[in-house]
Amino acid sequence: MPVQSVRLGDGFWSARRKVTTERSLPTLLDLLEEHGVVDNFRRLAGRSDLPRKGPLYTDSDLYKWIEAAAWALASNETSAADKQKLHGDIESLTTHILAAQEPSGYLNTYYVGDKARLRFTELTRSHEGYCLGHLLQAGIAYYRATGSRRLLDAGIRFADYVVDEFGPGKRPFVTGHPELEMAMVELYRTTLETKYLDFARYLFSGVEKDRLKLRDSDMRYMFSGKPFVSRTEFEGHAVRALYAASGATDYFTEAGDPAFKRTLDLLWTDLTMRKMYITGGVGSRSGGESFGDPYELPSEQAYAETCASIANVMWNFRMLTLTGDARYADVLERALYNGVNSGMSLSGNLYCYRNPLSSNGEKLRSPWYDTTCCPPNIERLFESLPGYFYALSRDGVYVNLYHNSELDWHLEDGAGIKITQATNYPWSGDVKLTIDPARSAAFTVYLRWPGWAPTAEVLVNGQPVSLGAARRGSYIALSRSWNPGDAISLSLSMQPTAMAANPRVTDTYGRVALQRGPLVYALEQVDQGGLPLSDLFIRPATPITVESRRDLLGGITVLKISGQAAERSISEEPLYQPLTAMANRAKRLVTLTFIPYYAIGNREPSPMEVWVPAAKDAFVSSGLPAGEKRPAGQ
Repeated sequence: MPVQSVRLGDGFWSARRKVTTERSLPTLLDLLEEHGVVDNFRRLAGRSDLPRKGPLYTDSDLYKWIEAAAWALASNETSAADKQKLHGDIESLTTHILAAQEPSGYLNTYYVGDKARLRFTELTRSHEGYCLGHLLQAGIAYYRATGSRRLLDAGIRFADYVVDEFGPGKRPFVTGHPELEMAMVELYRTTLETKYLDFARYLFSGVEKDRLKLRDSDMRYMFSGKPFVSRTEFEGHAVRALYAASGATDYFTEAGDPAFKRTLDLLWTDLTMRKMYITGGVGSRSGGESFGDPYELPSEQAYAETCASIANVMWNFRMLTLTGDARYADVLERALYNGVNSGMSLSGNLYCYRNPLSSNGEKLRSPWYDTTCCPPNIERLFESLPGYFYALSRDGVYVNLYHNSELDWHLEDGAGIKITQATNYPWSGDVKLTIDPARSAAFTVYLRWPGWAPTAEVLVNGQPVSLGAARRGSYIALSRSWNPGDAISLSLSMQPTAMAANPRVTDTYGRVALQRGPLVYALEQVDQGGLPLSDLFIRPATPITVESRRDLLGGITVLKISGQAAERSISEEPLYQPLTAMANRAKRLVTLTFIPYYAIGNREPSPMEVWVPAAKDAFVSSGLPAGEKRPAGQ
């Protein structure tokens, strides 16, 4: 759906998007100015005599900022004053960008002057295609938000330069950092010029690996350079790999090559069964920001770059829109609420580059990174988020995500449709929807039944509805003749759940994580009454208390559960000891307080843990430790 078709009401994501628009975008633009990213363009037009600053890919950071600002312009929730300011900023930046573009169409602030001779000779590292891709996406977003073609036409001139110079029978090209693939397909969708779709196919063909003298290690790390359809598993740089998969999904959606779909299915299974964190984070190793081996998912050493979680959302959204299969929405939601959302502070001006699942209290958030890809990336996702909530099909409307909102759009046949949602999701699983077609009409409303919800109940105009063949992790199809004012009630069970990982994930063996609804939870030491996290054990078979805390971390729901604390600090115990001594160490009962993972690191630096060691009595057959009574109502 277009961003303009959905208005988000008060709630979880409107609060995050408000701080993005009012705090994140202005402060990040100031930092891009301070660190010379804008001056890199000004100097090429003779408006600055400062030397170029930053890594060779900094142009892309400014383009991503512009894309985010463009989606904010398209948003129904952005104030008139903020729209006026953002519009002026984009126009000013566009002027600097256009002034830096060469007559040929080439546009890159790094490969100029003495470095001009190196253009397109260092494709495995140059990020020239990556920067072009983000220029195109920024231009397309601004065009869709305002109708202005200034930036889009600059991107088209550079894209035409590349398409004319490179490809079959011309100079070889490879995307060292995939991104251009997505942009070329989106440019095809915008212009209907088939040469851009053809170039995307060329980028996935891998035909130039010999001419470019690409090594196997290059192609693994970049996840490009070899035929995409020959891939069977994810490897190398996590962001690059997921961007490549996103672009391949875009290409398949337009071209329909079945070999691409087979490969995408193999890769999705590899990711979700063997290489993804419970938060939706991706990328186990700091070395190369890369995937590890199957089940290699360490908590403290987890890299889980914010951009990789964003890429996970991007790819699963594409697979969802391609297939209508709710399992992709489940992964999208997991990554969005947890691994992405943790990437920006509640204040909107501090960011996580990596998102570990355990820490010793080190500082996780910073306002700036020399490689500042994550901040503008998370901003462009948050600002474009309204377009993710609903989708059209030939026979009706899909409700993908739940939030106070209003869809004002049309069905496939052009008839107007409004859908209004009222909910306190993700804190509550109750959703009310009002269906208002322009006239009485027969169509289907598809309600997502998330995989985390063991039960779902649906009422239409107060009457229970059979769920038919629907199961958790699918869409509930409500097909009927809809009249203006018809009401749907959806109730999703949202009890907290103790989660365990596959035993082959050795780092979490014997440990437990808590999840409620789409939110994964974590312990922060600051909430445990001064007890060190290393001395704490969870008793997952005991009842979990749900407590609303409007005064904490912007308003959250905390989980409390019985645990144990070692009477003698584990740090004082010997390095090795008999199993019986370890198992029978003296412990006392305590209450453990969990907060949503996305909210970690927003107070003083504090040790944090998602996966908590289970107490010895964790899995007693009765489900409760001996002598413990189940509280009323549990």
